[in-house]
Amino acid sequence: MHVIPAIDLRGGKCVRLLQGQRDRQTVYSSDPVAVAQAWEQAGARRLHVVDLDGAFTGRPQNQELIRAIAAAVQIPVQVGGGIRDEATVETVLELGVAGVILGTAAVTDPHLLARLVARFGDRIMVGIDCRDGLVAVRGWEACAGESGVEVGRRAKALGIERVVFTDIGRDGTLRGPNIEAIAGFCTATRLKVIASGGVSTLDDIRTLKRLAHLGVEGVIVGKALYERAFTLQEALAVAEEEESACEADHPLS
Repeated sequence: MHVIPAIDLRGGKCVRLLQGQRDRQTVYSSDPVAVAQAWEQAGARRLHVVDLDGAFTGRPQNQELIRAIAAAVQIPVQVGGGIRDEATVETVLELGVAGVILGTAAVTDPHLLARLVARFGDRIMVGIDCRDGLVAVRGWEACAGESGVEVGRRAKALGIERVVFTDIGRDGTLRGPNIEAIAGFCTATRLKVIASGGVSTLDDIRTLKRLAHLGVEGVIVGKALYERAFTLQEALAVAEEEESACEADHPLS
């Protein structure tokens, strides 16, 4: 399973928000490029970058910083936040990133999503961000009125292979991931899933790894790494443990 460090950008800094609330912010670094390089040096094989300014305004605001991050590391970088039309997708991909994540646009404009998948293939992912089972859009500040499963099934029908699934209520809380919601989403959609939100311990990673047979292939970790709940090297070691070390039964597996 992949362990993917998160770099959330706001005002040119590396930050984390509690449950996506813009007034509950912690700044971890004023040099996101150095943070990206540090994660690569620590063993990361992929980075998850979110332009929070873009998510709130509807258009990416940190493009040059994203370009600098992509140029400073050798590993793939996936980017989300404010990517809501085809021209913006083109622009962000030209920054040197491996792929883009569509959230709001994937919900509100399925025809756009279909065109992008036809054009860019698996460089297009969908971010499904749920609060109490319902998808949130526009920087998590509005409810789309659809369930995560509904959006996931539609995305799959349009050719999407992989989604980032976030439980907003757990994001930035260090309360542990919503295993039941993740397992239920995987079972209902049969998508490949990168889980996000709430990871606080190495056991959380072990538990998510037990859902691999349902489609969970990675986990995004943010606050737990920045707060030093564990190191990236420790998380990677857990993710790479032999299956025999992760055979304990789980009620959702």
